[in-house]
Amino acid sequence: MTSNPIIAMNTTRRQFLASGLGATAVAAFGSMPSAFGQDPEAPPTAPPPEFKPGKAKSVIQIWQWGGPTHIDTFDPKPEAGAEYCGPLGKPIDTAAPGMKIGQLLPKLAVQADKFSVIRSLTHGNNNHETAAYIMQTGRTPGGGIVYPNTGAVTSLFKGVDAGYDNPIPPYVVLTTGQGRFSESGFLGTKHKPFVTGGDPARDPFIVSGFVVRGMTPERQAIRKDFVKQLDALGQADVGNALYQQIDSAVDAAYTLVTGSAVKTFDLTTESDAVRLKYGRNQFGQSCLVARRLVEVGVPYITINFGGWDTHKQHFGAMNRLLPMLDAGLATLIEELAARNLLDTTVVWMCGEFGRTTKVDMNAPWFGGRHHFGDCFSAFVAGGGFAGGKVVGVTDEHGDKVVDRPVAPQDLLGSILELTGINPDAPLPNTVGYDVPVMLAPSEAGRLREIMS
Repeated sequence: MTSNPIIAMNTTRRQFLASGLGATAVAAFGSMPSAFGQDPEAPPTAPPPEFKPGKAKSVIQIWQWGGPTHIDTFDPKPEAGAEYCGPLGKPIDTAAPGMKIGQLLPKLAVQADKFSVIRSLTHGNNNHETAAYIMQTGRTPGGGIVYPNTGAVTSLFKGVDAGYDNPIPPYVVLTTGQGRFSESGFLGTKHKPFVTGGDPARDPFIVSGFVVRGMTPERQAIRKDFVKQLDALGQADVGNALYQQIDSAVDAAYTLVTGSAVKTFDLTTESDAVRLKYGRNQFGQSCLVARRLVEVGVPYITINFGGWDTHKQHFGAMNRLLPMLDAGLATLIEELAARNLLDTTVVWMCGEFGRTTKVDMNAPWFGGRHHFGDCFSAFVAGGGFAGGKVVGVTDEHGDKVVDRPVAPQDLLGSILELTGINPDAPLPNTVGYDVPVMLAPSEAGRLREIMS
């Protein structure tokens, strides 16, 4: 017999909980921690420095799934020649003195005084899944433990248990999951992200579980009443605490469906000019949704922007992807600043690794770039990160870090710190692991030179 109380319910209740709304309801009331059976890493032995909480209220992560090129974006090397740069050997000046970026990013160039570039990220791993885990958790896989990523950690510290009172979950991903591992790790399902599904470039934006094409609020109310009428067992045992929990979660799910939260995802309320400026494509409109989620106080938003695994036809992909990135991200930064939200919102962007710098013209690639974890770039803005700065230096081809290496835990620990989460504090959990929120920083340390 199953020990899961949800599965043990009567058929009517089970059928309802199996629906999209049921999935939302289940996620709303509790986690199921996983035990991995081995001791975790030892906490750092040196006493951590005095923690000074940052002021950021939200984080927007742009996850470039597949591994974006650094040499064609934020670490251009025009002197390396055509065998490295291909047709993208003409980087452009920016609003930040001394900072040049790739020629297909002119809108971001105008906003460069508001963001900084890290050119010296490094972890040395060239496997998609492993590198993604490293870049999202700050840990190397192993030891029998699956650690939570920064979104799940933020959900723990800034979510419902911390007083978050919003029908939209505290950790939202637009529009597909960003990894092939459990984002919440040993923190359990309570801190997994709410993945929207759908495409915000289409009207209406069909958000999984609570936006249904052609379903009006009035019809939703009728369906809710009808389900309650059919739930004879629940009505017969009104005082049952478990039923009360489930009914409370279901009511919360219906509030999500019919309440003001659904309006956050309704981009038809935005002007055509604004939507066009972001770009009428999935990434651009996801940036617009992210801005709206920040406006209603959602602590952590991830935009999963795939397509960067460019082993073949690399430059064709860049001609398609980089203009979308340029318009969407530049407009997001511009609008957050204009609405006085950038100072309290961290925006960061990278993928699991970079791409090889010398263009592979051999068969079967004929102009591709491959996985490269030795050095790559990241973008940070807002929330206490300074603008207009460049961190780190790579060699003449972008193949090796020659100054100021930045480890994944340095970047992630800095982001957590700016959001008021102490990366050196113990990470609360129900499975008894004695581990800090983030792995201790590397010898080079966190990004103090661009943190305020």
